[in-house]
Amino acid sequence: MTQIRSLPQPGPARVLLLTDQQLVSEMIKLTLNHGSFLARDTADVNQAVLLLQQWQPHLAIVDMDVANGQFLHHCTRAADTRRLQPPVLALTRRGDLPTKLDAFDQGVDDIMTIPFSPEELLARTLVIARRAYGAALPFAPVLRVGDLEIDIVNRSVQVDDHELHLSGLELSLLYLLAANAGRIITRNEILDALWGSDFVADSNIVDRHIRNLRIRLQNNWRHPRFIATIPGKGYRFIPHVTEEPAS
Repeated sequence: MTQIRSLPQPGPARVLLLTDQQLVSEMIKLTLNHGSFLARDTADVNQAVLLLQQWQPHLAIVDMDVANGQFLHHCTRAADTRRLQPPVLALTRRGDLPTKLDAFDQGVDDIMTIPFSPEELLARTLVIARRAYGAALPFAPVLRVGDLEIDIVNRSVQVDDHELHLSGLELSLLYLLAANAGRIITRNEILDALWGSDFVADSNIVDRHIRNLRIRLQNNWRHPRFIATIPGKGYRFIPHVTEEPAS
C-alpha cells in the first residue's frame, strides 16, 4: 500500500470515524486525545465517502458492519487513481477468522473486535500511523478529565493527590463514562459497549462494576462527584472541576 501524503506538521492528524455506535464513537475520540488527532465521526457511508474526498483524513477507523464494503471500495478506488488514501483500522463485532481475513482482503491495515480496550485502540492507531507515514505522532500518556488525571499506560487515575490503579475493565468503563459526560447512559448501553451484545450477564454486573469504580474514585453515590445514578434510567458522568481558591 503506497502512501503519497505525509502527516501534518505541527497540526493534528485527521481521523475519519465511521460507526453507528455513538457511545463507542465518543470513547474512541476521547482515547485519541492521548495523541495528536482531530477526529470527525459519522454513521452514514455516503457522508464518510464525502469526507474521504473533501477532508482527506490521514486515518480511517471503520465499523465493518456499517461500511458494508462500500467505504473500502472507495478507498481502493482512490488508491487506483493515485488520490490520497488513508490507512484503515477496521472494527467488527464478529471475531471469527473468516471475517478478519475478508476484511484484510478488502484492503484494511488492521482489525479489532468490538468490544475493545482504549489502550489497545490507541496502541494500534499509533502503530498504523507510524507504519503508514514513517513518523511517530506525539503521545501523551496522561489525559485530564475534570479533576481526574487518567494515565492510560499505567492504568491509573490521579484524584485529590491520590493515585488509584484500575483494572482493564475499570479503565474502559471510566473512558466510556467520561467520553459521554453529561449524557445518561443506560445499563444495556454499557453492557453492549463493554461486554458485547452476545454476552450473557448477571442482572447486576453493570451496577457492580459501577460501584467498584466509585469506591476507587472515592465517589459517594449520595453526593456524586463523578458518577451520578439516574433512577430508573442509568448513570451520568459529571466532569467535576475544583475551582482554584481566589488569591
